[in-house]
Amino acid sequence: MSALIERKSGDRQSIAIETVDAAHFTASKRRLTAAQRRWLSDTGFEAAPGTFALLSDANGKLARVLAGVDATDALSAVAHLPRLLPEGNYHLAAEGVLADPLQAALGWALGAYEFTRYRKAKRAPAKLAIAATDLQTLAPLVEATAHVRDLVNTPTEDMGPKQLAEAVNQLGKTYKGKVREWVGDELLKANFPTIHAVGRASHRSPRLIELTWGKTEHPKLAVIGKGVCFDTGGLDLKPADGMRWMKKDMGGAAHAIALARLIMEAKLPVRLTLLIPAVENAVSGNALRPGEVVITRAGHSVEIDNTDAEGRLVLCDALAYASEQQPDLIVDFATLTGAARVALGPDLPALFANRDELADNVLAAGRDVNDPLWRLPLWRPYRKMLDSYLADFANAGPSRHAGAITAALYLERFVPESTAWMHLDTYAWNDADRPGRPRGGEAMGVRAFFAFLQRRYLR
Repeated sequence: MSALIERKSGDRQSIAIETVDAAHFTASKRRLTAAQRRWLSDTGFEAAPGTFALLSDANGKLARVLAGVDATDALSAVAHLPRLLPEGNYHLAAEGVLADPLQAALGWALGAYEFTRYRKAKRAPAKLAIAATDLQTLAPLVEATAHVRDLVNTPTEDMGPKQLAEAVNQLGKTYKGKVREWVGDELLKANFPTIHAVGRASHRSPRLIELTWGKTEHPKLAVIGKGVCFDTGGLDLKPADGMRWMKKDMGGAAHAIALARLIMEAKLPVRLTLLIPAVENAVSGNALRPGEVVITRAGHSVEIDNTDAEGRLVLCDALAYASEQQPDLIVDFATLTGAARVALGPDLPALFANRDELADNVLAAGRDVNDPLWRLPLWRPYRKMLDSYLADFANAGPSRHAGAITAALYLERFVPESTAWMHLDTYAWNDADRPGRPRGGEAMGVRAFFAFLQRRYLR
């Protein structure tokens, strides 16, 4: 949160940033001195989005910044500035054209993020001074986003199943939640066979991590995150380019952890269960083989068509376990399918829900907080694509059609129709640097779901 600070009453130390677009540029120039207007003319500044101009006073001291923006995109409007402006304190001028300065401040903070575990920050970000109430609103969201990014950016050697468990244990200590784990062969004894089957080939034991928090009389909420800390594809081995970034395959777990953090920090009136099935999908002599049949916790027999469709296997036992508690709602997050990226691209997570009202409400929340999602259908005729000749169904099938939908349909089989459920297939990654979205791990859908949960349970 170092990029956002509280703006004190009567503050004269911070430098004003006036957001401006081409339509309002002439009016902005009228507020400037003749020398400042000449400077803008000489430097060719025309208020194009993404550009900015530094303006000095008569003594040559930086006095004001003009920032060209797209007024319809407050979140990205000034998100590039923390790393470009000279170090110091700034504030958004009241004359700016942005209708939602709170979103602009959020974008500023998201744009200031830098992953510094393995190298020092290149420089300190410029700081934006905002009202104390706005800082209180934004701080948890910014910290949760940074938490997702840090977890996903960390290489697998330092972010394996044990380290994911440590992250959950730290949450438990901070918010007084209860944490327990099933590790290695304990998974078999406790009837979590698919989690064990996927993770047994790794030298680092698979595990299921559970955190519970909240009062027993409150509605039960289960949040589940896919924690595949590295995915080789198993014996259906990925090619090198497909394996390169598979440290991020625990992005669903990072999302679930961050959402649980927001829920507990806000003290939402829920009985929370956070579940993280954490494994490495590795290759060794006892690796899960194509063609095997696994009997899942729910009692379904599943033929392993493809060992690279492992995320749905670790999730299905967690979904079955969560369903046994008869919760008010189950939400799961997973970096599940490349098909979702093909359908929607890297910016739009694919939402699936077994209740139209749920989907409508979380989509609306996403629009309101500028964290967009896109719904795909649970088109049940496609269940035939997962037919098996010797088991109840397979974990994948021969067709590449509708891959995100068939994955969601697989998961749906482990949730009773009586239980409300939503599944988010998220990329959890930025392929390149953009304002407010630095290259690497990314939170996609966390703010949307948190806003939805606030509306659902703070009535």
